[in-house]
Amino acid sequence: MISILDRYIIKKFLGTYVFSIALIISIAVVFDINEQLDKFLKKDAPLPAIIFDYYVNFVPYFANLFSSLFVFISVIFFTSKLANNSEIIAMLSNGMSFKRLMKPYMISAAIISIVSFLMSGFVIPPANAKRIDFQNKYIKDKSVDWGSKIQIQVEPGVIAFMETFDNKEGSGRNFSLDKFDDKELVSRLTAKTIEYDSGFHWVIKDYSIRNFVGMRETIINGKHLDTTLQVTPQDFLIAVNDFEKMTTPQLYQHIKKQKDRGIGNVQSFEIEFHSRFASIASAFILTIIGASLSSRKIKGGMGLNIGIGLLLSVSYILFMTISSTFAVSGLMSPLVAAWFPNFVFAFVAAFVYRKAPN
Repeated sequence: MISILDRYIIKKFLGTYVFSIALIISIAVVFDINEQLDKFLKKDAPLPAIIFDYYVNFVPYFANLFSSLFVFISVIFFTSKLANNSEIIAMLSNGMSFKRLMKPYMISAAIISIVSFLMSGFVIPPANAKRIDFQNKYIKDKSVDWGSKIQIQVEPGVIAFMETFDNKEGSGRNFSLDKFDDKELVSRLTAKTIEYDSGFHWVIKDYSIRNFVGMRETIINGKHLDTTLQVTPQDFLIAVNDFEKMTTPQLYQHIKKQKDRGIGNVQSFEIEFHSRFASIASAFILTIIGASLSSRKIKGGMGLNIGIGLLLSVSYILFMTISSTFAVSGLMSPLVAAWFPNFVFAFVAAFVYRKAPN
């Protein structure tokens, strides 16, 4: 059962968490407005779009992005305050073990983890689509509208290649389509241009089809051919922030589809996918570290605890950045990269928990 004391700590935990997010995000919004104002004015961005398409979606994205660190700082802050007021001492001196004291902390961490996971996996991605579209239009265009030397597996045994593709014109140059039967080439289509229509509909122009049957070869030439290819420009023109617009199920299906097609640049998508699950564990790990460090009343007071907390926060971000860089470069598995900071800080949590007062 949840006692009055548990409810008191949960209220303090969640209240401090919400307050810290509101405070830091408010500061972030002010700095962002100051940085982006010239671009808004230069490109005549309408005020309703700035408010509702950008900042309304900016706030939940950045709040959720650093949710685990807000948890850590919140725990450090309010637990240090409890320790300074001798409330932790009173709880422990009345026979409560530190393990029992952690119960409301774990309940709070579970609530935050579940909400954060649902937000990052299902609520924020559609909002990110609006925010990123606004950024591409009025701040800095990071969309990818052109590609070269594109090779993709349309379906098993069918490989498509384009020398170049311009998404603004919807056309590609020097297109080829090879069909294999048990690793043997049975047909090869080449064309000067290919144009994307809609859905999976493509138009091939100035084409030549060579069919191979044993030692015999037949050639078919033509000017215009309507065809269906199970591929769209979005499958090979991938922007750096496309994964932010995908829900967790969409992210999983995209990774699976791209791997089946032989496309290798999916590391950032895999890191994002695994990070959404790793964030659940990180909230618990950082809560244990924060509570264990700040539950003891020390001479330095809250300032020393908050300083230690900020140092560990910077270390956590550093581990995340380094592991993500290794994963993108192919030196580390995306699964390992997403969980590596948690793995390291789990040992830190175990150590400080053993040193916590009882």
